[in-house]
Amino acid sequence: MNKKLALEKLKSEIEANTKLPLKKSNLVFGEGDINSPVMFIGEAPGKNEDLEKRPFVGRSGQLINKNLEKINWKRGGVYITNIVKKRPPLNRDPNEKEIESFKPYLTKQIEIINPKIIVPLGRFATNYFLPTAKISVDQGKIFEIDGRKIFPMFHPAAALRGTKVMKQFEASFKKLGRIVDNF
Repeated sequence: MNKKLALEKLKSEIEANTKLPLKKSNLVFGEGDINSPVMFIGEAPGKNEDLEKRPFVGRSGQLINKNLEKINWKRGGVYITNIVKKRPPLNRDPNEKEIESFKPYLTKQIEIINPKIIVPLGRFATNYFLPTAKISVDQGKIFEIDGRKIFPMFHPAAALRGTKVMKQFEASFKKLGRIVDNF
């Protein structure tokens, strides 16, 4: 089965699963280049994402887009998704049950896309892959798990809240561009 069909099938499985939590919100599956070597993974959709059924479309998404352009990439040239595929109420952090409920789907999504680099955005996404990592210490560093590079970055929402974090976020994007250029 080709990647596009496999992703459509996976999306249908999620939509059909009535046991998944967060039933009141829309499915935000993921989007982008299914052949990209880079996959960005956030924690969960926010209000704008829930409304548009697309990941990272609010201010955080605009910041990602701006930084992609700075390294001469286009948003459509990478794949973007979240660990949890539906919005937690009041934009709260996803809880352990929600993360575990969506885990098999993210695992399958990663298998299908098969990126060379996974870029977890923020603490929850980073700890999903690196349970003992501290985002403030480990962002911008390269880790390897199961033959795949993991490159944690601050969540763009955190970068929007502070100049120091913004500078680290932007520096990490530049570093990511150099890493991919060296493939």
